[in-house]
Amino acid sequence: MRINIINRIVIFLFLFLGLGILNTEVIQSKRFRELSNKNCIRLLPQKGSRGRILDRNGAIIVDNYLTFDVMVSSYGESEVNKTLSSVAKILDADFGGLKDKFRNSYIAPFMPTTIAKNIDIKKAIALEELKQDLDNIIIQPYPLRRYPYRKLACHAIGYLNEIDRWRLTKLASYGYKTKDIVGFGGIEEKYDYYLHQEEGGLSVEVDHRGRLVSVLGFKPPSNGKDIQLTLDLEIQKIAEESLNGRNGSVIIMEPYSGEIITLASSPSFDPSVFVKKSDSAVVSLLDDSSASLVNRASSGVYPAGSVFKLVVATAALETGKINLSTTFYCPGSTYIGKQEFSCWDTHNLQNLIGAITHSCNIFFYRTGLLVGAQNIYDYALKFGFSHPTAIDLPYEASGFVPSPLWKKVYRLKNWFDGDTANLAIGQGELLVSPLQITRMMAVFANRGTLVKPYIVKAIGGRDITSLRRKAITLSLKESTINYIRQGLRSVVSDAYGTAKVLSDLPVSVAGKTGTAQVGRGQPHGWFVGFFPFQEPKFVICIFLEHGGSGHASSIVAKQIIERMIQEKLI
Repeated sequence: MRINIINRIVIFLFLFLGLGILNTEVIQSKRFRELSNKNCIRLLPQKGSRGRILDRNGAIIVDNYLTFDVMVSSYGESEVNKTLSSVAKILDADFGGLKDKFRNSYIAPFMPTTIAKNIDIKKAIALEELKQDLDNIIIQPYPLRRYPYRKLACHAIGYLNEIDRWRLTKLASYGYKTKDIVGFGGIEEKYDYYLHQEEGGLSVEVDHRGRLVSVLGFKPPSNGKDIQLTLDLEIQKIAEESLNGRNGSVIIMEPYSGEIITLASSPSFDPSVFVKKSDSAVVSLLDDSSASLVNRASSGVYPAGSVFKLVVATAALETGKINLSTTFYCPGSTYIGKQEFSCWDTHNLQNLIGAITHSCNIFFYRTGLLVGAQNIYDYALKFGFSHPTAIDLPYEASGFVPSPLWKKVYRLKNWFDGDTANLAIGQGELLVSPLQITRMMAVFANRGTLVKPYIVKAIGGRDITSLRRKAITLSLKESTINYIRQGLRSVVSDAYGTAKVLSDLPVSVAGKTGTAQVGRGQPHGWFVGFFPFQEPKFVICIFLEHGGSGHASSIVAKQIIERMIQEKLI
């Protein structure tokens, strides 16, 4: 009886094993074969190089250099220790430190573990020679960003960092993944899709211990596309040196096309600190109270001061509220309602040309009241204020132009004549960016066209300027343009012009100064103009944050133009 029971148990066990074998070898053979293949095939990624950034003449602003990472595969503790010991001698590193890095970064036997990064080529070659005796060591080339001019044009370029969650959610569908290095700010961010390299790699077969058996395939990595900017590096250097560490910005633009020749913002930063992963330097930049990462040229907004008077003058001439015969007396101050409004000097009788030349507040208070707040608002919008210029850089500011309706709806207050007077001289709630002011001045340089500024000339060798949005013709009267141009030239050429410091230059300059009052600290200083006067090639805008006056900005403009002449860049 017991023998029968035992026989039945044995038969049942063999039957169970037989069914298991049948299931494994026949019924699910295909599935287990695929799992087996997956288990022995590994992908080793290889990085391509990010696209370079060039200036308008092909000079390299940002490129890449090759560095090397050291990786070790795990074939067992004794083999790993032997490899780490040999690597430590060549790298002049601590064996215990390398072992800790291996242990902390270890994922699986078949996955190479990085134990050292950014080693130089001499050490990489020495480690390659070890591979004759140690087959579990891998030297992985890795391209890193190089900034030959360090801080130069840093706000236009941007910087690189590991992708964050916000960007990953937006870019995942484009092939981006966790730990990818992407652009932050500037061209690096705006054109990341073109600059970004495509990863390649090796498909290899490994044995059950994770050791390399054979190479099955290779997909070469694809480099990102080069991007050529409209910037001129030589003029950019001059502009940044002229700022001399003062907070502010310099923009130089071609007045007919909108090409940005120079875009400088100060204080600046060194993008390489993000490549070197210097935590203390990065934290210092992010916590910097002077906001070094902010592009003051396109992302900063400020009171316009007297440079906004050109919009008021245009509105007055176009609506017929004034002409060249219109004059107002400037005794140094005037009352609007019960409030006294002052001028920075006593100018006596002024017409439009004189008021632009001497930047007379009294003339523009009176002109502004004649034109009316709504007309000023409408013409400000016509010149592109209160909207981004649509330059191909991220985070451009819109600025703000107040209006009677806005004050009624959002402030629940009435608009008074005093508000119009403040707006007429670029004060009050008005906020503009230096880029918007530059574009406004280009209208008078090119005689009536509102251009769209841009900074990228070509992508991957293909010129894209023909794809740009066409400029807008403002349909201003020829007389309006001529009268205001006459005033702008007189600002420099007249003995009492507010930018007469520019009068002795060998090139004729026209422009407008501005001193914008702020709640705390020194006023902001503006100078915006164009040169040569008859056939303008450049529009220039100097903004000095708390710079004291428009005169200080005029001096910076003079220094820049002088050096451009000396270095034969005009």
